[in-house]
Amino acid sequence: MNKYEYPAEKFDNARKFLERSRSEDDVILIADAFRECRTALFQLDKLNVDYLDDGVIKALGELKELMDTTGLDNRPDLDLNIVKAKLLTPDQKVELSGVVNYLANWFDTKSGE
Repeated sequence: MNKYEYPAEKFDNARKFLERSRSEDDVILIADAFRECRTALFQLDKLNVDYLDDGVIKALGELKELMDTTGLDNRPDLDLNIVKAKLLTPDQKVELSGVVNYLANWFDTKSGE
């Protein structure tokens, strides 16, 4: 498995959750997408990411901002992914879908090289 395959898989899973969120309970599906993205980000944090281009670095920053849970109620009985998903505006949901789609496509293309 090359360094692109795991993030490609995770971002693709997130994209699928977000595609389904348009027709089903979007809070749960967005929270699931957040989990997939956080897993990909955790993996990327362990790697030397000098190979990423500026567009991907910008998209990762936007994704982190959209998923940021700073200042949210952090009680142990709450899932912060769900809390954050509930707070997204319709415009933020569109932005999230676009960023995740971009990242999924970029990593998928690179994983096949």
